[in-house]
Amino acid sequence: MSVDELLRRLDAVYPDPECALHYRSAYELTVAVVLSAQCTDKMVNEVTPDLFAAYPTVYELADAEASDVEHIIFRTGFYRNKAKHLVGMARRVRDEFGGEIPDEFDDLVTLPGVARKTANVVLGEWHKRPNGVVVDTHVGRISTLLGLSAAKGPDKIAADLEAALPQDHWIRFSLQLIEHGRQVCVARRPDCAACTLADICPTAPAAP
Repeated sequence: MSVDELLRRLDAVYPDPECALHYRSAYELTVAVVLSAQCTDKMVNEVTPDLFAAYPTVYELADAEASDVEHIIFRTGFYRNKAKHLVGMARRVRDEFGGEIPDEFDDLVTLPGVARKTANVVLGEWHKRPNGVVVDTHVGRISTLLGLSAAKGPDKIAADLEAALPQDHWIRFSLQLIEHGRQVCVARRPDCAACTLADICPTAPAAP
């Protein structure tokens, strides 16, 4: 399979892919991505308006009690750990970074609850800097189906994708595969007949 052809087709079908999370600042984006772990973007978007009304900036969240945050975010799952991470993240940003979400990968991953994926989403989505390919469940699953990676685990899959793809496609590629996974290559019942990639996908059923 030609990577150039794959990217050409994805660009044709998904020319302007967008992050599904709602946010207005680097702070809101970081919080939303932390909440999105093991949770749908739709649910995160239902929860964050109340969360940001209560804690509009890092400073209010840093002064919060984790138990109060839990009551707002419980529908996102794993809410106790997420609340602890969010408050800890806000306190570190307040105390170590002057209240501003840092814009360097090595600084971002020092924040509680922020690992490689979250850091790369913030850098790519807010700062438009392709620091790494973001691998969620859709990206990991479809990359495997396309034969782009045989690795297990998001970090190893990301490394394979970063080696295979031009860097200027890293941000867009992740967003495109997320859209493709939601609309066409659905996990339980992929619609291969409607898939623009079917004839170059090594795992698609042969055409009748």
